[in-house]
Amino acid sequence: MPDTTVKTTNERARAAWGRRAGYLGIALNVLLAAGKIAFGAMAGAVSAVADGLNNLTDCGSNAVAVVGFKVSAKPADKEHPYGHRRAESVAALVIAVVILAVAAELAVQSFERIFSAAETDFSAGLAIVLGVSVAVKVFLFLFNRRLWRRYAAETFKATATDSLSDAVATAAVLLCLFLSKWTGVNLDGYMGVAVAAFIAVSGGAILKETVSRLMGRAADAQTVRALKERVCAFDGVRGVHDVMLHDYGGKLYATVHVEVDEGMALTAAHDLADAIEKSFAADEGIDMTVHIDPLVYGDPKVEHCRALTERIVAGIGEGLRVHDFRMVGGEAHANLVFEVAVPFDFPLPDAEILARIRDGFALSGENLDPVAAVERQNDG
Repeated sequence: MPDTTVKTTNERARAAWGRRAGYLGIALNVLLAAGKIAFGAMAGAVSAVADGLNNLTDCGSNAVAVVGFKVSAKPADKEHPYGHRRAESVAALVIAVVILAVAAELAVQSFERIFSAAETDFSAGLAIVLGVSVAVKVFLFLFNRRLWRRYAAETFKATATDSLSDAVATAAVLLCLFLSKWTGVNLDGYMGVAVAAFIAVSGGAILKETVSRLMGRAADAQTVRALKERVCAFDGVRGVHDVMLHDYGGKLYATVHVEVDEGMALTAAHDLADAIEKSFAADEGIDMTVHIDPLVYGDPKVEHCRALTERIVAGIGEGLRVHDFRMVGGEAHANLVFEVAVPFDFPLPDAEILARIRDGFALSGENLDPVAAVERQNDG
């Protein structure tokens, strides 16, 4: 059995650092919010006050992150057999919604300021608070980005993105404060609108990424190709298809169909499947299920029909592949049973693909009937 000590230690460290990062964010954001709101109110700078309110919402986001990491660290149970790691995605989703709400409120306040006659007074204290805030937010960005790269937790990525957005937004408010002083033109409201737009774009990006993960986004082609190459490196494997990867908050589960020679003994095929599963569990932390497909290799008639089928399918379009090929019948007539892997973005409908396969065999002049099934997939 694979050693799970390292994996367990990593999970505990991930949860512990998630809580530490959340508590640190809460403490720093409370201090920044207090300074911006106090000095911004005295100077009449609506963009600074709104930026302070943004820090208060960040406290809520940090609290959500702490809860998310606490829940995600819970082991699998009867109701959640795949664990609770997707709680991190839910936390990231809440953070994204909060960011968008703050952007909307900031936009409203900024537009009101544009059409009001209120003036903004320059405040050295406010300038210092804003400058410190930029430095703190850059630190939080780098801190959370490092944790994200180490532990691949979506909450770290969302918090890092939010921190960078806050740093840019606060820098814009600080720049506006000095420009208004030097030019005598009150730019507070206009800068607030610009900051709101920037924050909204950042929140929208986090929301799109998180929703995509929760809906079951496909693994990237490079990851699937690497997985297939590693499986094919095992002795006795003749091919791999139907690769499915499921991501539960960074914890991967996979299913693969492995093609072997039908002459392989049942016990040998079972041992091969076990070896592949244990290897991925130990080295990649992937819980894999291997399905064995015994196929005929070396028979001249079967190899001829397989090559003919692959040529016909390849002629339909790029990216189409044949797998699970079997020949049923005798010398005079045979049914060719196979599946066609088709990329999701391939333009032809399934019915048209099957029609072209039938036409291809009809034109071949051989007494062969294709029994094909189309499988839309993106397995590299």
